[in-house]
Amino acid sequence: MHVMVSPLGKRGLLKFLLCLSVLAILPVSALGQEAGKLPVLFDARERLARPDLSTVMRVRILTTVDFPPFNFADQNGRLSGFHVDLAREICAELKIEAKCQIQALPFEELEKTLEEGGGEAVMAGIAITPERRGRFAFSRPYITVPARFARNRSARIEGETAAALAGRPVGVVKDTAHELMLKAFFPKITATPFETNEAMLAALKAGKVDAVFSDGLRLPFWVVGEASENCCALFDGPYMSEKFLGEGLSVMLRGNEPDLVLAFDHALATLSRNGRLQEIYLRYFPYGLY
Repeated sequence: MHVMVSPLGKRGLLKFLLCLSVLAILPVSALGQEAGKLPVLFDARERLARPDLSTVMRVRILTTVDFPPFNFADQNGRLSGFHVDLAREICAELKIEAKCQIQALPFEELEKTLEEGGGEAVMAGIAITPERRGRFAFSRPYITVPARFARNRSARIEGETAAALAGRPVGVVKDTAHELMLKAFFPKITATPFETNEAMLAALKAGKVDAVFSDGLRLPFWVVGEASENCCALFDGPYMSEKFLGEGLSVMLRGNEPDLVLAFDHALATLSRNGRLQEIYLRYFPYGLY
């Protein structure tokens, strides 16, 4: 399962980059939230030792180009994104820049390539599942992606919290974690399922539903993008749930290289403490996800 896959193509990528630049210059009120800090997922008091990687010949970090803003090819064809910048920082922190290579592959080839020794790590938003834990090792999570509401500006909603949506139609994509989470967290809301994310957002824009409940990554970009035509705004939240949304994003590694797993954990913890992880996060999510 690829978390939030978003194949773009050249035209779609240009729209995404435009949305990213818009997010960076919009006033806070346009997004309905203040810039948030990345939640700290590492204990500040914990010191993780850096293993000796002198015998490691190379570290090939595999990713994709279809998961913006985490990893994508920019207008010049260069590999870019949150994961790419973070991978470079990890290599720098571990002092193995000369051994590090970042390679892009089709998403469906990542697991097989890693299993067969064609890489040492994957940074591409792959969901952690019990089945994958039996085949691979994972670093500690470095980011979690919340769920968010977005409301139609013309809907008469009395209140600033999700409680004001009780009894109102709220769109959600059918048979997704967000549908299950909406029903569990907000049983008084009238969940209105749609077959696709596009159909759900079209209904919100047309006022057929008062709000929608979806992932906190795509909604902010859609809200400020051309497609929404300023119809809508983020509303309340964010909402987190490991049960419904998973543990978060982690580096996936081969299970027979424990030192490399420990090294990634050390680097991620260090980058979290020294602020570099936060800097990279705000570079691609200037108003935050939280």
